[in-house]
Amino acid sequence: MILLNCSNIGKSYGIDTILEQVSFNIYKNDKIGLVGVNGAGKSTLFKMITGEILPDSGEIYKSKELVIGYMAQNYEIDSEKNIWDELLEVFAPLIEMEKKIKVLEKKMEQTSDVHHLDELVHQHAELCEEFKDKNGYGFNSHIRAVLVGLGFEDEQFNLPIKYLSGGQKTRVALAKILLQNPLMLLLDEPTNHLDIQAVEWLENFLADYSGSVMIISHDRFFLDRVTNRTIEIENKKAVCYDGNYSNYIKQKQVNREQQWKQYHLQQKEISRIEGIIEQQKQWNREKNIRTAESKQKAIDRMEKVDKPENLPDNIRFKFQTRIRSGNDVLAVEGLSKSYGENHLFSNIALNIRSGEKVFLLGGNGTGKTTLFKILLDKENKDSGWIQWGTNVIPGYYDQEHSDIDITRTVLDEVADANPELTQTETRNALAAFLFRGDDVFKNISVLSGGEKGRIALVKLMLSKANFLILDEPTNHLDIYSREALENALLDYNGTMFIISHDRYFINKIASRIVELESADLTEYIGNYDDYVEKRKKMHAVEMKNQTSAPIDESSSTPSKEQYESQKEKKANERRIQKLIAELEEKISETEIQIQELEQQLCNPEVFSDHEKAFEISSKIDYLKETLEEFYAEWESLHE
Repeated sequence: MILLNCSNIGKSYGIDTILEQVSFNIYKNDKIGLVGVNGAGKSTLFKMITGEILPDSGEIYKSKELVIGYMAQNYEIDSEKNIWDELLEVFAPLIEMEKKIKVLEKKMEQTSDVHHLDELVHQHAELCEEFKDKNGYGFNSHIRAVLVGLGFEDEQFNLPIKYLSGGQKTRVALAKILLQNPLMLLLDEPTNHLDIQAVEWLENFLADYSGSVMIISHDRFFLDRVTNRTIEIENKKAVCYDGNYSNYIKQKQVNREQQWKQYHLQQKEISRIEGIIEQQKQWNREKNIRTAESKQKAIDRMEKVDKPENLPDNIRFKFQTRIRSGNDVLAVEGLSKSYGENHLFSNIALNIRSGEKVFLLGGNGTGKTTLFKILLDKENKDSGWIQWGTNVIPGYYDQEHSDIDITRTVLDEVADANPELTQTETRNALAAFLFRGDDVFKNISVLSGGEKGRIALVKLMLSKANFLILDEPTNHLDIYSREALENALLDYNGTMFIISHDRYFINKIASRIVELESADLTEYIGNYDDYVEKRKKMHAVEMKNQTSAPIDESSSTPSKEQYESQKEKKANERRIQKLIAELEEKISETEIQIQELEQQLCNPEVFSDHEKAFEISSKIDYLKETLEEFYAEWESLHE
C-alpha cells in the first residue's frame, strides 16, 4: 500500500537549485534512511512532505488516512507543564473516555428507570470495549517505558519542561511524537542528544514500529539496524536503493562502476563509428557519403549512456605529529570529582600508552567531558594525580567549539592559531576542508555546526599534536566527512583518547574501550562489537551468580558479619523476586478477569438483566482498583 508518492519534485531558492525531478514512493511498513551531504536538501524534502513549504514543481500525493509525525532536527518542546503531564496530552481522548466511563457507572448506580439503565449499560459496554482496544489500561505504562528508554529517570518525570536543558527538551519532543503513533514518522537526526543505551532502545522501538519511518541520520550503525530502504540525495537528484546503509554503499559502488563501464564502452563505439564516418567522407564518393550518413544516423539513434556525475566534494586531510612521544603518554590515579551532592566519579585510575586508540563511553551526565577538561587543566579535580609522559603534545577537540571565536572570520581564526604559516598555506589547509574562495572571509557566527566542526578539525590538523583528545568529533559531520575523519585517524601514528556515541566510528577505530559507569571505570580490549559481546558475558555471569551464589574459594574467608550480611542480602533479593513473580501472576489473572467480565457486559442477555449487569460492573470497578494497587506495589518493588 502506497502511503505517499513524490513525483518530479523540484525546489529552488533564488538561483540556487536544491532539488530537481525527485521521485519516489513510500509504502506502509517502509523503514527508509534518507542520506546525503550536509546541504543536499534532505530537511527541505521533509518540510515539503509535511506541507511546511511547497515544491516549485512536481506533485506530492498522500493517502487519505496518512497522519505524519514530524520531528525537526534539534526541535525543542516549549511548555509550562512537567514532563509527565505534557506526554499525557497525547492520551487526552482516552483520559476523557475514562471519565465518561466513570460518569456512566455513577448514573447506572443511581438510576431506577429500567429502560434508561438498559441504555446506560449498553453505552458503558461499548465504551469499555473501545477503551480496552485503544490500550486505555496501559497508556501510563507506555509513557513510562518510552521516557525510561530515552534516558529519563523516574524522579525526573515531574520536572517542569521550562527548566530542562535543550537536549532534554528535544528528547521530550521525540517521546511525544513516538507516543502519538502516527502512520508515518519523519525523524530528522533523532539520535542527537541520546546516549548509546537510548539509541539502542530507539532502534528496537523503530524496528518494531507498525507504521512507516523515514529517517535523516548520520549514524550509520543506527541506519543499518533500523532501515530496509535507502534514498540518497546527490547532485539534486534522488536515487533509491533496497537495503540498509551498508547495502546502499555496496550497491552504489557497483552501480557507479557499471555506469562508468557502459559509458566508456559506448564512447569507444562512438569513436570507432566516427572514425569510419571521417574516412568515408575523405573518399567523397556517392557510396561513401551514403555510408557516412548511415553511420551518423546510427550514432544519433543510440540511447546515450550519461557520464556519471562527479561525487560531491569531501574534506580530505591527514593528521601528522611534530615529534614522537614517550611510550607512557598519560597516567591517572585516584581521580575524583563532585559538584555538591552530584558525585561524578571517584578514585579513577587510567593508563594510556603510545599508539593506543582508547574510547571513553558512558551515559549522558556521567562526567566524560568533565574528565577530559580535568586532564587538560580546564577544570579542577577534587583529588588524585595526573602525570603526562615525555614529549606529549595534546590536541583537544571540544564538542561545544568553545575555543573558536565566533566574532572572527574563518581565515583569521585559523591563521592566528598558526602564525608560522603563510596565507597561501593557511588557505590551502582550509580548502582541504571545503572553505574555498570567499568562504574564508565568512564570519564564524553565521556558520552551521558542521562548518564550525570543520574549522576545529583544521586547527587540530595544523597543531601536529601527538595525543588527540577528541570529545564527540563526529557530531555535526555528515557521513562522508565522518568517513574522511575515520581514514585520517586510521593513518595517524599518534595516540588517541576519544568520547563518542557513534558506534560505527568506534567499531572502526577503537583498540580499547573504557566505560564510565556508576562513578567508576571498566576497561574492555577491542572495538565496539567486542565491548558488546563482553558486556553480555559479564551480565550472564552476574545473573548466574545471583541465582547460584557460588563461593570463591580463592578469596579470603569473609567474616561472620560479612557472611550474615551477604546471606541476608541474597535472601532479601530472592524474596523480592518471588514477590514480583507472584504480583505479575496476579496482574495477569486480574487483567484476564476484567476482560472476561467486560465481554460478558457486551452480551445482550447480560446487559438486559439490570441486576446482573450492575453486579458485573461493580466487580469490574473493584478489580480495576485492585489492579492499580498491584501495579503500584510492582513499581515500588522495582525501585
